[in-house]
Amino acid sequence: MNPEQQRLADEKAQSTPWKSWGPYLSERQWGTVREDYSDYGEAWDYFSHDQARSRAYRWGEDGLLGISDQQQQLCFALALWNGEDPILKERLFGLTGNQGNHGEDVKEYYFYLDSTPTHSYMKGLYKYPQAAFPYEQLVRENQQRGRGEPEFELLDTGIFAENRYFDVEVEYAKASPEDILIRINISNRGPDTKVLEVLPTLWFRNTWAWGDEAQKPHLHGIASNIVQADHPKMGQRWWYCSDTPNLLFTENETNTQRLFGLGGSPYAKDGINDYVVGGQSEAVNPKQQGTKVAAGYRLHIPPGETQSIKLRLSDQSGLAATWEQDFDQIFCDRIQESDDFYGAITPACPSKDLCNIQRQAFAGMLWTKQFYYFSVQEWLGGDPGQPTPPASRIKGRNHQWPHFQAADIISMPDKWEYPWFAAWDLAFHAIPLAVVDPEFAKHQLDLMTREWYMHPNGQLPAYEWAFGDVNPPVHAWATWRVYKIDQKRTGKGDRAFLERVFQKLLLNFTWWVNRKDNEGNNVFEGGFLGLDNIGVFDRSAPLPTGGYIEQADGTSWMGMFCLNMLTMALELAQENPVYEDMATKFFEHFIYIAEAMNHIGNDATQLWDEEDGFFYDVLHFPNSERLRLKVRSMVGLIPLFAVMTLDEDHLDNVPAFKERLEWFIHHRNHLQKNIACTETRGVSARRLLALCYVTPGQQVETDRFRRILHRLLDEAEFFGDYGIRALSRFHAENPYVFDVNGQQHRVDYEPAESSSGLFGGNSNWRGPIWFPVNFLIIESLQKFHHYLGDDFQVECPTGSGQMMTLWQVAEEISRRMMRIFTQNDAGQRPAYGATDIFQTDPYWRDLILFHEYFHGDNGAGIGASHQTGWTGLIAKLIQQSGNTL
Repeated sequence: MNPEQQRLADEKAQSTPWKSWGPYLSERQWGTVREDYSDYGEAWDYFSHDQARSRAYRWGEDGLLGISDQQQQLCFALALWNGEDPILKERLFGLTGNQGNHGEDVKEYYFYLDSTPTHSYMKGLYKYPQAAFPYEQLVRENQQRGRGEPEFELLDTGIFAENRYFDVEVEYAKASPEDILIRINISNRGPDTKVLEVLPTLWFRNTWAWGDEAQKPHLHGIASNIVQADHPKMGQRWWYCSDTPNLLFTENETNTQRLFGLGGSPYAKDGINDYVVGGQSEAVNPKQQGTKVAAGYRLHIPPGETQSIKLRLSDQSGLAATWEQDFDQIFCDRIQESDDFYGAITPACPSKDLCNIQRQAFAGMLWTKQFYYFSVQEWLGGDPGQPTPPASRIKGRNHQWPHFQAADIISMPDKWEYPWFAAWDLAFHAIPLAVVDPEFAKHQLDLMTREWYMHPNGQLPAYEWAFGDVNPPVHAWATWRVYKIDQKRTGKGDRAFLERVFQKLLLNFTWWVNRKDNEGNNVFEGGFLGLDNIGVFDRSAPLPTGGYIEQADGTSWMGMFCLNMLTMALELAQENPVYEDMATKFFEHFIYIAEAMNHIGNDATQLWDEEDGFFYDVLHFPNSERLRLKVRSMVGLIPLFAVMTLDEDHLDNVPAFKERLEWFIHHRNHLQKNIACTETRGVSARRLLALCYVTPGQQVETDRFRRILHRLLDEAEFFGDYGIRALSRFHAENPYVFDVNGQQHRVDYEPAESSSGLFGGNSNWRGPIWFPVNFLIIESLQKFHHYLGDDFQVECPTGSGQMMTLWQVAEEISRRMMRIFTQNDAGQRPAYGATDIFQTDPYWRDLILFHEYFHGDNGAGIGASHQTGWTGLIAKLIQQSGNTL
């Protein structure tokens, strides 16, 4: 067991709280629903970036490459000033959803380079321009551009020309859980000597201004380079600073004079900004006390040189003369321990380049943890010390979730663009997280099912913009996958975790059945389902035609949910026969869903289109007419996800379930024929349950599974050079057009940014490559191979004449996805497209960004630029790949 593994073991045993500090600061607290107290839910406009430096946050804090304790009582982050900017660089800047021509978008360059699961070592990098940051230009230019034009990025302004910027690298190393060393390395990449004000900042989250009589914490200087922090709950800490910085104290309180023209404290949140940038000496407290403090360093850095600042935040008071003695050695040890830990995770990494990609993917996953604090009931009612919220709020956003109460460390999709949890994203986060920290992954999945998160009716909260939105039910899948990853790693599965989450998911399954099956025929509507603008209509809104849509993907997700629950029930039944009844329940429910997918009554329209060999949504008009919406999209591929194999020896241990299975085979033949295949035995006498039924030896024209694969693997349709597209390229020349009430609705193949405004402009499922569904396709093909074996082969790519087993097809998709990030023969990374500096510059080319999704034809990264979240699945793909690209 290496040192980091030992720290994880100590944390699990609750003997040493190594995770008590971590990267738990958000990168954007402004513009969030939690901070929105407007009349009409205008979160982006109510609390702006311009206000953020002057206005105290109610529900959390943000900062630049910062850390906090687990309850975010005490925070640390960077602040910088290049002598040109109009404000301190204390937080990342980006466009709001209304300002961007493709929605909200961060306009900065920062990278997560390393982190261990306990955050015993962390490293991040921020690229800070030496010229004035072009805030206004970025807003103005993007507002002038339409949806058909690309986003105007910070690099497009020319501000990084001639390398006129600073590389600001922040490293953290823990001597103990409450003794944290901080090293800031600043490199001048430009041609001239430059002056940089570096202001590492320590502050308390404001917990005292909301009228609940909370005791106010206190910071005060006790020496020229030492600050003492006193907090009524966490006790005392000491902050040691190298050399003799200029200690600047103020309060983390709203500047009511600047924002509202009202009197208030002479020392406010923006006091340090006003002192450094505005030269206002009266803005900081000469008594060297407050709730926010910065250690000011003025550095003169010649071209090509690096200067460092050392700091230590500790629970030990007697280190004034000795705190730097072991500083470098501790960093050296922690860096080596991080190397050892990741070396053990993927001992046979296919290439150095892939190792670097995987390491940064794991770093992004771990850096993107955030303290998420939100009480819906308190938020709806307002605080005693603040103005009364508008009356409209009581029936506004999330008013049906008054039970929701969060104060937890949660894995975020992207701490700037999406600084709030998203339940279906989180399920995918858990997979790579389980590789490095299974306990944290299990905790995340468990948390979403706890009574202060899950609605009493069984619905899981989607995300703070609308907790009641409906996302694909992938929680059970993630629970099983994390259980198996942990079992493989430790040799023993955590059945307590599995059983606890399974019991809660029974409620969630019931909610789906009761709320999303309109006619009680086992065909599900679902609505949004996370696929944003993939369809003809906004599936969460009333249809312009009236009626409703029976969704091929909604029904398939529920088929997958059934099989996931069946799998877990069978595992639990190995030790507790009571669960055999639950297994039987989910087996039978799956059969009825499979029947519905393939044949909905004698006069109904099937989701399966025999002529096209594909699944489509079906539109139900108010007059009971039905129409297939023939869009070849991921919707028609999702039926592949509903698949599981049953091993004979596993069945022998659950005799009651096996007896019921055999009864169905012989007495409900008209039902079981749709689920390939409970009767025909596959490799090692395995049986298969699947929506896309397949029988070994069938020809393409009679086998739905082969017919879907024929389209899936067609490079003129779904099979791109970098993975599976969300929409068939067929629609590039054959757009789907639907006219209703004189208005045309259409779906075009759009491999990059979307021209549709459905669900905002920063997301597109009309052609790009998305990692979560690609990952599920890979896994599903592996399950089919587990049943069919090597004798079952398909043409890959379609029309190539090259035959592959399903396992080889899965590997090929995985290889194509990894090519997004790896350097090709020309030394180019497709993820960076035509952005030359990322392709050629030695200070940029090995830095990896994990975008939300990727161009369907050339693999360029699109959408949120730091969504390591589900794109972090690349780390898992690399781990399980033994191939060189």
